[in-house]
Amino acid sequence: MDKINILLLGAGGREHALLLKLAESPRAGKLYVAPGNGGMLQLAQQAPVNQDSPTEVATWAAQNNIGLVVVGPEAPLVEGVADAVREAGIPCFGPNASAARMEGSKEFAKQVMARANVPTAAYKSFTDRKACEDYVRELAGPCVIKADGLAAGKGVIVAQTTEEALSGVAQCFEGAFGDAGNTVVVEEMLEGPECSLLALTDGKTVVPLATSQDHKRAYDGDKGPNTGGMGVYSPVPEHLVGAEDLACMTNIMERVVAQLAADGIVYSGCLYGGFMLTKDGPKVLEFNARFGDPETQVVLPRMHADLLEVFMACDAGTLDSTMVQWDDDYAVSVVLASAGYPGKYESGKRITGLEEAAAQDGITVYHAGTKLDDEGNTLTAGGRVLDVTAVAPTFSEARRNAYAACDLIDFEGKQFRTDIGARAL
Repeated sequence: MDKINILLLGAGGREHALLLKLAESPRAGKLYVAPGNGGMLQLAQQAPVNQDSPTEVATWAAQNNIGLVVVGPEAPLVEGVADAVREAGIPCFGPNASAARMEGSKEFAKQVMARANVPTAAYKSFTDRKACEDYVRELAGPCVIKADGLAAGKGVIVAQTTEEALSGVAQCFEGAFGDAGNTVVVEEMLEGPECSLLALTDGKTVVPLATSQDHKRAYDGDKGPNTGGMGVYSPVPEHLVGAEDLACMTNIMERVVAQLAADGIVYSGCLYGGFMLTKDGPKVLEFNARFGDPETQVVLPRMHADLLEVFMACDAGTLDSTMVQWDDDYAVSVVLASAGYPGKYESGKRITGLEEAAAQDGITVYHAGTKLDDEGNTLTAGGRVLDVTAVAPTFSEARRNAYAACDLIDFEGKQFRTDIGARAL
Protein backbone atom coordinates (compact mmCIF):
# COMPACT_ATOMS: atom_id res chain seq x y z
CA MET A 1 0.00 0.00 0.00
CA ASP A 2 1.44 3.36 -1.08
CA LYS A 3 1.80 5.81 1.78
CA ILE A 4 0.75 9.43 1.26
CA ASN A 5 2.67 12.22 2.99
CA ILE A 6 0.34 14.95 4.27
CA LEU A 7 0.87 18.68 4.83
CA LEU A 8 -1.86 20.21 7.02
CA LEU A 9 -2.12 24.00 7.23
CA GLY A 10 -3.42 25.65 10.41
CA ALA A 11 -2.91 25.82 14.15
CA GLY A 12 -6.30 25.52 15.85
CA GLY A 13 -8.51 22.93 17.50
CA ARG A 14 -10.08 22.14 14.12
CA GLU A 15 -6.66 21.34 12.66
CA HIS A 16 -5.69 19.14 15.63
CA ALA A 17 -8.93 17.18 15.12
CA LEU A 18 -8.26 16.84 11.37
CA LEU A 19 -4.68 15.70 12.03
CA LEU A 20 -5.72 12.99 14.49
CA LYS A 21 -8.38 11.68 12.10
CA LEU A 22 -6.02 11.72 9.08
CA ALA A 23 -3.36 9.90 11.13
CA GLU A 24 -5.80 6.97 11.57
CA SER A 25 -5.71 6.23 7.83
CA PRO A 26 -3.70 3.12 6.89
CA ARG A 27 -2.28 5.14 3.98
CA ALA A 28 -1.06 8.07 6.09
CA GLY A 29 2.68 8.58 5.61
CA LYS A 30 4.75 11.39 7.09
CA LEU A 31 2.67 14.14 8.75
CA TYR A 32 3.67 17.80 8.49
CA VAL A 33 1.93 20.88 9.88
CA ALA A 34 2.34 24.60 9.27
CA PRO A 35 2.43 26.20 11.74
CA GLY A 36 0.72 23.67 14.08
CA ASN A 37 0.26 24.02 17.85
CA GLY A 38 1.53 22.37 21.03
CA GLY A 39 -0.68 19.31 20.54
CA MET A 40 -0.16 18.89 16.80
CA LEU A 41 3.64 19.09 17.11
CA GLN A 42 3.60 16.01 19.33
CA LEU A 43 2.27 14.05 16.35
CA ALA A 44 3.67 15.83 13.28
CA GLN A 45 6.74 17.69 12.09
CA GLN A 46 6.60 21.46 11.55
CA ALA A 47 7.00 22.59 7.95
CA PRO A 48 8.90 25.89 7.62
CA VAL A 49 6.35 27.62 5.39
CA ASN A 50 3.96 30.56 5.65
CA GLN A 51 0.50 28.94 5.43
CA ASP A 52 -0.91 32.02 3.66
CA SER A 53 1.67 32.01 0.84
CA PRO A 54 0.49 30.02 -2.21
CA THR A 55 3.99 29.93 -3.71
CA GLU A 56 5.75 28.84 -0.50
CA VAL A 57 3.23 26.09 0.26
CA ALA A 58 3.17 24.68 -3.29
CA THR A 59 6.98 24.79 -3.66
CA TRP A 60 7.67 23.14 -0.30
CA ALA A 61 5.03 20.46 -0.90
CA ALA A 62 6.54 19.61 -4.30
CA GLN A 63 10.07 19.44 -2.86
CA ASN A 64 9.05 17.20 0.06
CA ASN A 65 7.04 14.53 -1.75
CA ILE A 66 3.71 15.64 -0.30
CA GLY A 67 0.79 13.64 -1.70
CA LEU A 68 -2.01 15.69 -0.11
CA VAL A 69 -2.23 19.25 1.21
CA VAL A 70 -5.12 19.89 3.60
CA VAL A 71 -6.04 23.54 4.19
CA GLY A 72 -7.66 24.07 7.60
CA PRO A 73 -8.32 27.82 7.97
CA GLU A 74 -10.08 30.24 5.64
CA ALA A 75 -7.34 32.82 4.99
CA PRO A 76 -5.04 30.54 2.90
CA LEU A 77 -8.06 29.45 0.82
CA VAL A 78 -9.03 33.04 0.04
CA GLU A 79 -5.36 33.76 -0.81
CA GLY A 80 -5.40 30.96 -3.42
CA VAL A 81 -3.22 28.33 -1.73
CA ALA A 82 -5.38 25.48 -3.08
CA ASP A 83 -5.04 26.84 -6.63
CA ALA A 84 -1.23 26.93 -6.42
CA VAL A 85 -1.00 23.43 -4.91
CA ARG A 86 -3.22 21.92 -7.62
CA GLU A 87 -1.28 23.78 -10.33
CA ALA A 88 1.84 22.02 -8.96
CA GLY A 89 0.08 18.70 -9.61
CA ILE A 90 -0.51 17.90 -5.93
CA PRO A 91 -3.96 16.86 -4.61
CA CYS A 92 -5.46 19.42 -2.23
CA PHE A 93 -8.41 19.43 0.14
CA GLY A 94 -10.01 22.88 0.13
CA PRO A 95 -11.79 25.10 -2.39
CA ASN A 96 -10.00 27.32 -4.89
CA ALA A 97 -9.90 31.10 -4.40
CA SER A 98 -13.00 31.71 -6.55
CA ALA A 99 -15.05 29.20 -4.54
CA ALA A 100 -13.62 30.42 -1.20
CA ARG A 101 -15.28 33.78 -1.86
CA MET A 102 -18.37 32.11 -0.35
CA GLU A 103 -16.64 32.96 2.94
CA GLY A 104 -14.28 35.70 1.81
CA SER A 105 -17.12 38.02 0.76
CA LYS A 106 -20.55 37.96 2.38
CA GLU A 107 -21.87 40.08 -0.50
CA PHE A 108 -20.62 37.52 -3.08
CA ALA A 109 -22.26 34.69 -1.08
CA LYS A 110 -25.56 36.60 -0.97
CA GLN A 111 -25.46 37.04 -4.76
CA VAL A 112 -24.87 33.30 -5.28
CA MET A 113 -27.73 32.52 -2.88
CA ALA A 114 -30.05 34.85 -4.79
CA ARG A 115 -29.25 33.11 -8.09
CA ALA A 116 -29.74 29.69 -6.45
CA ASN A 117 -33.05 30.86 -4.92
CA VAL A 118 -31.81 30.00 -1.42
CA PRO A 119 -33.75 31.34 1.61
CA THR A 120 -31.64 33.84 3.56
CA ALA A 121 -32.01 37.13 5.41
CA ALA A 122 -32.86 40.24 3.38
CA TYR A 123 -29.82 42.53 3.17
CA LYS A 124 -28.17 45.63 1.76
CA SER A 125 -24.43 46.27 1.45
CA PHE A 126 -22.61 49.58 1.81
CA THR A 127 -19.18 51.08 1.22
CA ASP A 128 -20.35 54.53 2.36
CA ARG A 129 -20.65 55.00 6.13
CA LYS A 130 -23.31 57.73 6.07
CA ALA A 131 -25.56 55.78 3.70
CA CYS A 132 -25.16 52.73 5.94
CA GLU A 133 -26.04 54.72 9.08
CA ASP A 134 -29.07 56.28 7.36
CA TYR A 135 -30.33 52.82 6.40
CA VAL A 136 -29.87 51.51 9.96
CA ARG A 137 -31.88 54.47 11.34
CA GLU A 138 -34.56 53.78 8.72
CA LEU A 139 -34.83 50.15 9.90
CA ALA A 140 -35.30 51.45 13.46
CA GLY A 141 -35.05 48.06 15.12
CA PRO A 142 -33.12 44.81 15.47
CA CYS A 143 -30.69 43.97 12.65
CA VAL A 144 -27.34 42.27 12.05
CA ILE A 145 -24.22 44.21 11.04
CA LYS A 146 -21.51 42.18 9.23
CA ALA A 147 -18.05 43.06 8.02
CA ASP A 148 -18.01 41.76 4.44
CA GLY A 149 -14.59 40.08 4.58
CA LEU A 150 -12.72 37.66 6.85
CA ALA A 151 -12.77 38.69 10.52
CA ALA A 152 -11.89 35.43 12.33
CA GLY A 153 -15.50 34.83 13.36
CA LYS A 154 -15.77 38.20 15.11
CA GLY A 155 -17.07 40.56 12.40
CA VAL A 156 -20.77 40.08 13.21
CA ILE A 157 -22.73 42.42 15.51
CA VAL A 158 -26.22 41.23 16.47
CA ALA A 159 -27.92 44.53 17.29
CA GLN A 160 -31.21 44.69 19.23
CA THR A 161 -31.39 48.51 19.04
CA THR A 162 -30.51 51.24 16.54
CA GLU A 163 -27.76 52.44 18.91
CA GLU A 164 -26.13 48.99 18.98
CA ALA A 165 -26.39 48.81 15.18
CA LEU A 166 -24.76 52.23 14.73
CA SER A 167 -21.98 51.17 17.10
CA GLY A 168 -21.43 48.07 14.94
CA VAL A 169 -21.32 50.18 11.78
CA ALA A 170 -18.74 52.44 13.44
CA GLN A 171 -16.60 49.45 14.44
CA CYS A 172 -16.55 48.22 10.84
CA PHE A 173 -15.79 51.55 9.17
CA GLU A 174 -13.27 52.60 11.84
CA GLY A 175 -11.10 49.54 11.22
CA ALA A 176 -11.96 47.22 14.14
CA PHE A 177 -11.95 44.32 11.64
CA GLY A 178 -9.26 45.68 9.31
CA ASP A 179 -10.01 45.69 5.59
CA ALA A 180 -12.82 43.17 6.20
CA GLY A 181 -15.00 46.12 7.28
CA ASN A 182 -14.48 48.26 4.14
CA THR A 183 -17.81 46.89 2.89
CA VAL A 184 -20.60 46.45 5.45
CA VAL A 185 -23.60 44.15 5.04
CA VAL A 186 -26.77 45.02 7.00
CA GLU A 187 -29.19 42.10 7.35
CA GLU A 188 -32.65 41.57 8.77
CA MET A 189 -32.56 39.66 12.05
CA LEU A 190 -33.79 36.08 11.77
CA GLU A 191 -35.29 34.35 14.79
CA GLY A 192 -35.04 30.72 15.92
CA PRO A 193 -32.37 28.23 17.03
CA GLU A 194 -29.12 28.09 15.08
CA CYS A 195 -27.71 24.93 13.50
CA SER A 196 -24.44 24.24 11.70
CA LEU A 197 -24.26 21.74 8.86
CA LEU A 198 -20.93 20.77 7.33
CA ALA A 199 -20.88 19.03 3.95
CA LEU A 200 -18.12 17.45 1.90
CA THR A 201 -18.25 17.97 -1.85
CA ASP A 202 -16.21 17.29 -4.98
CA GLY A 203 -18.14 19.94 -6.93
CA LYS A 204 -20.91 17.52 -7.96
CA THR A 205 -21.77 15.16 -5.09
CA VAL A 206 -22.64 16.69 -1.70
CA VAL A 207 -22.29 14.52 1.41
CA PRO A 208 -23.76 16.16 4.54
CA LEU A 209 -21.98 15.44 7.82
CA ALA A 210 -23.65 15.10 11.23
CA THR A 211 -25.49 18.13 12.62
CA SER A 212 -23.96 20.16 15.45
CA GLN A 213 -24.86 23.23 17.48
CA ASP A 214 -22.25 25.85 18.36
CA HIS A 215 -22.45 28.32 21.27
CA LYS A 216 -21.11 31.61 19.95
CA ARG A 217 -21.58 33.97 22.90
CA ALA A 218 -18.78 34.28 25.47
CA TYR A 219 -20.81 33.73 28.64
CA ASP A 220 -23.48 31.43 30.10
CA GLY A 221 -27.05 32.02 28.96
CA ASP A 222 -25.82 33.23 25.55
CA LYS A 223 -24.69 36.52 27.05
CA GLY A 224 -21.67 38.64 26.14
CA PRO A 225 -19.88 39.23 22.82
CA ASN A 226 -19.71 36.84 19.89
CA THR A 227 -16.64 34.58 19.83
CA GLY A 228 -15.20 31.96 17.50
CA GLY A 229 -17.29 29.45 19.50
CA MET A 230 -17.25 28.44 23.19
CA GLY A 231 -18.56 24.89 22.88
CA VAL A 232 -20.57 22.57 20.70
CA TYR A 233 -22.42 19.26 20.63
CA SER A 234 -23.45 16.68 18.02
CA PRO A 235 -25.88 15.43 16.86
CA VAL A 236 -28.59 18.04 17.36
CA PRO A 237 -31.70 16.32 18.86
CA GLU A 238 -34.68 15.58 16.65
CA HIS A 239 -36.91 18.01 18.59
CA LEU A 240 -34.59 20.86 17.54
CA VAL A 241 -33.65 19.70 14.01
CA GLY A 242 -36.14 17.34 12.43
CA ALA A 243 -35.61 15.14 9.37
CA GLU A 244 -37.48 17.69 7.24
CA ASP A 245 -35.16 20.51 8.36
CA LEU A 246 -32.09 18.38 7.62
CA ALA A 247 -33.37 17.47 4.16
CA CYS A 248 -34.07 21.15 3.46
CA MET A 249 -30.59 22.25 4.61
CA THR A 250 -28.93 19.53 2.52
CA ASN A 251 -30.95 20.60 -0.52
CA ILE A 252 -29.82 24.21 0.00
CA MET A 253 -26.16 23.10 0.06
CA GLU A 254 -26.68 21.07 -3.13
CA ARG A 255 -28.27 24.05 -4.88
CA VAL A 256 -25.38 26.33 -3.92
CA VAL A 257 -22.74 23.86 -5.20
CA ALA A 258 -24.76 23.42 -8.42
CA GLN A 259 -25.14 27.19 -8.84
CA LEU A 260 -21.39 27.71 -8.43
CA ALA A 261 -20.79 24.99 -11.03
CA ALA A 262 -23.22 26.77 -13.38
CA ASP A 263 -21.20 29.94 -12.75
CA GLY A 264 -18.05 28.08 -13.81
CA ILE A 265 -16.72 27.54 -10.28
CA VAL A 266 -15.95 24.00 -9.07
CA TYR A 267 -16.41 23.93 -5.28
CA SER A 268 -14.27 21.10 -3.87
CA GLY A 269 -13.72 20.69 -0.12
CA CYS A 270 -15.91 21.39 2.90
CA LEU A 271 -18.87 23.75 2.65
CA TYR A 272 -20.12 24.95 6.03
CA GLY A 273 -23.66 26.21 6.27
CA GLY A 274 -24.76 28.27 9.25
CA PHE A 275 -28.58 28.10 9.43
CA MET A 276 -31.35 29.70 11.46
CA LEU A 277 -34.33 27.39 11.95
CA THR A 278 -37.11 29.95 11.53
CA LYS A 279 -40.86 29.36 11.69
CA ASP A 280 -40.74 29.38 7.86
CA GLY A 281 -38.03 26.69 7.74
CA PRO A 282 -34.22 26.84 7.61
CA LYS A 283 -32.64 30.05 6.31
CA VAL A 284 -28.94 30.62 5.67
CA LEU A 285 -27.05 32.89 8.07
CA GLU A 286 -23.67 32.42 6.39
CA PHE A 287 -21.48 30.04 4.44
CA ASN A 288 -17.89 29.19 5.31
CA ALA A 289 -15.38 27.57 2.98
CA ARG A 290 -13.85 25.12 5.49
CA PHE A 291 -14.59 22.90 8.47
CA GLY A 292 -16.14 24.73 11.41
CA ASP A 293 -14.27 25.34 14.64
CA PRO A 294 -15.31 23.97 17.16
CA GLU A 295 -17.87 21.89 15.18
CA THR A 296 -15.12 19.67 13.72
CA GLN A 297 -14.14 18.62 17.25
CA VAL A 298 -17.51 16.86 17.77
CA VAL A 299 -18.26 15.76 14.19
CA LEU A 300 -15.02 13.90 13.39
CA PRO A 301 -14.98 11.74 16.58
CA ARG A 302 -18.40 10.33 15.58
CA MET A 303 -17.42 9.73 11.93
CA HIS A 304 -16.48 6.30 10.58
CA ALA A 305 -14.42 7.04 7.47
CA ASP A 306 -10.91 6.95 6.11
CA LEU A 307 -10.55 10.73 6.04
CA LEU A 308 -7.49 10.58 3.80
CA GLU A 309 -9.39 8.59 1.14
CA VAL A 310 -12.39 10.92 1.48
CA PHE A 311 -10.25 14.04 1.00
CA MET A 312 -8.47 12.50 -2.03
CA ALA A 313 -11.91 11.68 -3.52
CA CYS A 314 -13.08 15.28 -3.01
CA ASP A 315 -10.07 16.48 -5.00
CA ALA A 316 -10.38 13.81 -7.70
CA GLY A 317 -14.13 14.29 -8.25
CA THR A 318 -14.96 10.74 -7.09
CA LEU A 319 -16.74 11.41 -3.77
CA ASP A 320 -19.40 8.87 -2.82
CA SER A 321 -21.85 9.10 0.08
CA THR A 322 -21.05 5.51 1.14
CA MET A 323 -17.54 6.62 2.16
CA VAL A 324 -18.88 8.24 5.35
CA GLN A 325 -20.82 6.48 8.15
CA TRP A 326 -21.83 7.60 11.65
CA ASP A 327 -22.01 5.98 15.07
CA ASP A 328 -24.89 6.49 17.49
CA ASP A 329 -22.83 8.14 20.24
CA TYR A 330 -23.11 11.75 21.37
CA ALA A 331 -20.24 14.23 21.48
CA VAL A 332 -19.96 17.37 23.61
CA SER A 333 -16.99 19.75 23.45
CA VAL A 334 -16.24 22.58 25.90
CA VAL A 335 -13.78 25.34 25.02
CA LEU A 336 -11.33 26.40 27.72
CA ALA A 337 -10.35 30.00 26.99
CA SER A 338 -7.91 32.59 28.30
CA ALA A 339 -9.21 35.25 30.71
CA GLY A 340 -10.46 38.23 28.73
CA TYR A 341 -11.24 36.36 25.49
CA PRO A 342 -12.64 37.45 23.00
CA GLY A 343 -11.01 40.74 24.06
CA LYS A 344 -7.42 41.16 25.22
CA TYR A 345 -5.83 38.20 26.99
CA GLU A 346 -2.43 37.10 28.24
CA SER A 347 -0.50 34.11 26.88
CA GLY A 348 2.32 31.94 28.20
CA LYS A 349 0.42 30.41 31.14
CA ARG A 350 1.47 26.85 32.00
CA ILE A 351 -1.24 24.21 31.51
CA THR A 352 -1.48 21.25 33.89
CA GLY A 353 -3.72 18.16 33.99
CA LEU A 354 -3.74 17.44 30.25
CA GLU A 355 -2.63 13.82 30.59
CA GLU A 356 -5.07 13.14 33.44
CA ALA A 357 -7.97 14.55 31.41
CA ALA A 358 -7.02 12.69 28.22
CA ALA A 359 -6.79 9.41 30.18
CA GLN A 360 -10.53 9.56 31.02
CA ASP A 361 -12.81 7.24 29.07
CA GLY A 362 -14.07 8.78 25.81
CA ILE A 363 -12.17 12.06 26.28
CA THR A 364 -10.02 13.77 23.65
CA VAL A 365 -8.33 17.09 24.42
CA TYR A 366 -7.78 19.05 21.21
CA HIS A 367 -5.20 21.82 21.40
CA ALA A 368 -6.20 25.18 19.92
CA GLY A 369 -4.11 28.07 21.28
CA THR A 370 -1.12 26.22 22.78
CA LYS A 371 2.65 26.04 22.34
CA LEU A 372 5.50 23.99 23.85
CA ASP A 373 8.36 25.59 25.78
CA ASP A 374 11.98 24.37 25.69
CA GLU A 375 11.30 21.96 28.57
CA GLY A 376 8.29 20.41 26.82
CA ASN A 377 5.69 22.11 29.01
CA THR A 378 2.43 23.13 27.32
CA LEU A 379 1.65 26.86 27.54
CA THR A 380 -1.34 28.95 26.53
CA ALA A 381 -0.83 30.78 23.23
CA GLY A 382 -4.27 32.01 22.16
CA GLY A 383 -7.75 33.09 23.17
CA ARG A 384 -9.36 29.68 22.76
CA VAL A 385 -6.80 27.34 24.36
CA LEU A 386 -8.27 23.81 24.40
CA ASP A 387 -11.35 21.89 23.22
CA VAL A 388 -12.28 19.17 25.73
CA THR A 389 -14.43 16.64 23.85
CA ALA A 390 -16.34 13.72 25.36
CA VAL A 391 -17.99 10.92 23.38
CA ALA A 392 -20.51 8.72 25.20
CA PRO A 393 -23.64 6.58 24.55
CA THR A 394 -25.99 9.23 26.00
CA PHE A 395 -26.03 12.99 25.68
CA SER A 396 -26.14 13.65 29.43
CA GLU A 397 -23.19 11.30 30.00
CA ALA A 398 -21.12 13.01 27.29
CA ARG A 399 -21.90 16.39 28.82
CA ARG A 400 -21.08 15.26 32.35
CA ASN A 401 -17.80 13.63 31.24
CA ALA A 402 -16.69 16.70 29.29
CA TYR A 403 -17.10 18.95 32.32
CA ALA A 404 -15.42 16.42 34.63
CA ALA A 405 -12.40 16.44 32.30
CA CYS A 406 -12.41 20.26 32.19
CA ASP A 407 -12.07 20.27 35.98
CA LEU A 408 -8.86 18.21 35.72
CA ILE A 409 -7.16 20.82 33.51
CA ASP A 410 -5.84 24.04 34.97
CA PHE A 411 -4.10 27.22 33.86
CA GLU A 412 -4.12 30.77 35.21
CA GLY A 413 -7.22 32.64 34.01
CA LYS A 414 -9.05 29.55 32.67
CA GLN A 415 -12.59 30.48 31.67
CA PHE A 416 -15.38 28.43 30.10
CA ARG A 417 -19.13 28.26 29.77
CA THR A 418 -20.93 25.89 32.12
CA ASP A 419 -24.08 25.53 29.98
CA ILE A 420 -22.82 23.93 26.75
CA GLY A 421 -25.59 21.65 25.49
CA ALA A 422 -28.03 22.65 28.23
CA ARG A 423 -30.71 23.69 25.73
CA ALA A 424 -30.57 20.24 24.07
CA LEU A 425 -31.45 18.62 27.41
